[in-house]
Amino acid sequence: MPHKHEQMSADMQQCIENCTNCHRTCLETITHCLGMGGPHAAPDHIKLLQDCVQVCQTSADFMIRGSQFHARTCGVCAEVCEACADDCERLAKQDNDSHMQACADMCRKCAATCREMSKMAA
Repeated sequence: MPHKHEQMSADMQQCIENCTNCHRTCLETITHCLGMGGPHAAPDHIKLLQDCVQVCQTSADFMIRGSQFHARTCGVCAEVCEACADDCERLAKQDNDSHMQACADMCRKCAATCREMSKMAA
């Protein structure tokens, strides 16, 4: 009988790709925000971006190696990504900042696929 992780679903592959892209986008956004200063560089905002970077990497890693806990990490990832999207969107609207809007959009895309993965039985 083949192991569950031997054949990765297309949905999981998409989620891994979204997590990897979100990881990169949020990491780049930290640099952008620190360069912008002001509200963009607020400690709570930077910490949220850092949380998003780390949880996206962790979720991707858990899925790649077929961890039995991936559904749980994806659930947390979806929650963090949604919070990060809300915060980035707030700053995007405040300053008409297309970089922040792109980050918010990527976070929402990642949150959507992670939410689906979180519903999978481990």
